[in-house]
Amino acid sequence: MIPYHFTCILCGEEYDPETTRYVCPKHGDEGILDTVYDYKRLSATTSPQSVSASRDFSIWRYAPLLPVQNARDSAPPLQVGWTPLYRSTTLSAKLGLRNLFFKDDGRNPTASLKDRASAVVVACARELGVKVITTASTGNAGAALAGLAAAAKMPAVIFVPQTAPQAKIVQLLIFGARILLVRGTYDQAFDLCLQASKEFGWYCRNTGFNPYTVEGKKTAALEICEQLGWKAPDVIFASVGDGNIISGLWKGLRDLMALGWIDHMPKLIGVQAEGSAACYHAWNKGTEHITAINAQTVADSISADLPRDGVRAIRAVRETGGVYLTVTDEEILSAIPEIARGEAIFSEPAASAAYSGLKKAVRQGLVNPEETVVCLLTGNGLKDIGSAMKVAGEGTIIDPTMEAVKRLKFT
Repeated sequence: MIPYHFTCILCGEEYDPETTRYVCPKHGDEGILDTVYDYKRLSATTSPQSVSASRDFSIWRYAPLLPVQNARDSAPPLQVGWTPLYRSTTLSAKLGLRNLFFKDDGRNPTASLKDRASAVVVACARELGVKVITTASTGNAGAALAGLAAAAKMPAVIFVPQTAPQAKIVQLLIFGARILLVRGTYDQAFDLCLQASKEFGWYCRNTGFNPYTVEGKKTAALEICEQLGWKAPDVIFASVGDGNIISGLWKGLRDLMALGWIDHMPKLIGVQAEGSAACYHAWNKGTEHITAINAQTVADSISADLPRDGVRAIRAVRETGGVYLTVTDEEILSAIPEIARGEAIFSEPAASAAYSGLKKAVRQGLVNPEETVVCLLTGNGLKDIGSAMKVAGEGTIIDPTMEAVKRLKFT
């Protein structure tokens, strides 16, 4: 018997994972499913101490809390997760925060947090015995699936907007996936992927639509708490696009609370680009009804007309006492060198957005200087060199002589 069941986030109906694969049959694509575990049974068989004794420094150290029956055989052979949690050495002082940490998920195999979701989905796909796996992506989720599918020797078909950064498209291609560049938006690619998966019988990884994406992403929250000595931080900042990452953080924290492994729920603060702020607008109006927008932002990884996991993303913030904030593209770009020069972490725009939101929250008095704060950086800056070059500055061209060097001023 599978030790978990699905629950629809809209109606609460329970479903058997052996007969329901994706969403609530009553509500269609909007009826996203939560994975609910037998926490009493888990508490009897695992503990924080047993997890911390593991020598598997990847997401699979949390295998008992994941929907994979045999991770040893099913997990793709890449080290996903257990990314560093750095205590801030410079920016904390600048912001007046005593306990600021940066979680650098750009250290995953394909350089983004999305590897967590793809690792779990690919493992589940192998256990289901499916032949082909597919997803729609602005780049990172596709790269993650392409890489993890390559490791598992599984064919993958990726739908991605033609406008995605070249570095991300190259990643997709280099892993050998079949790449379909869509002349349209991420949302159009998402819908086309759903249609194709139904037509051809492919296993669909699409964010939110596949209930296991959030299960993979929740491992970031599990790691944060374990790396803090099984103590939950007071606040976590996360950038938000389609909503699945902040939903994942919330799911991981809820699992830990249900198990009694942490004693409080951190406030989750969602940060959106001003030009892609559908969740912010709904939260600000006090509703879970999300109106589609025409998303426009330099942070392609958090650009979404209609956030597919928006309902949970709004609940994650509201039910933890957090807030939503928006930041401009200028603030996002300027944060990239600030993080790099302050903490030596190179982040892509979608990641630096979280830090931009942290700065705004400090200015607005939303963060107590004594609180333990984690800023989640979701992807590496090499994902989008074009954006980084806008704010990196320029090198100095000189002749190959010492005289040329001596004429320069150094500080």
